Amino acid sequence: MTTHPLADYMTEVPDFPKPGILFRDISPLLKHHFTQTLDAMSALFSEEEWAHIDHIAGIESRGFIFASALAYKHNKGFIKIRKPGKLPQVHASIEYGLEYGRDKLEMQKGCGARIILLDDLIATGGSMGAACALSEQVGYEVVGLACLVDLAALNSFEYKGMTVRSVIQYHD
Repeated sequence: MTTHPLADYMTEVPDFPKPGILFRDISPLLKHHFTQTLDAMSALFSEEEWAHIDHIAGIESRGFIFASALAYKHNKGFIKIRKPGKLPQVHASIEYGLEYGRDKLEMQKGCGARIILLDDLIATGGSMGAACALSEQVGYEVVGLACLVDLAALNSFEYKGMTVRSVIQYHD
């Protein structure tokens, strides 16, 4: 379990989206404690680290919530990492495995900028790993990884020596 106080505002939904999956729903947390959640995510990186980041990339769809808000807060650009068919001028795509299936991500051409990748949750690391590889493939330098919730019992994810920084961790 986690000890972060924001975890108290999340709910657990059994058998969603498939039988056997325990879904950790962030909706109540965002509804009642959005500002505190963003502040906690912002604090995952030091002011010095924020100063050396050009853009923040969000993984569709809930990653957009955090990436866009933190881009605004830190005066950074926002980059979308989208599911197929939702982004014009796609430069590259990548397929990856989920804890309950397969999916695909797409991105537009990058510009060599230094980015942080953000998502709502990391389970097995499939989407985060794919987003890292895709971001570099299109021309970005990935310098940080973060999410609100880490289902640490399901993964030991790292990318090129970077681990995912998270506000809330579940070890069971």
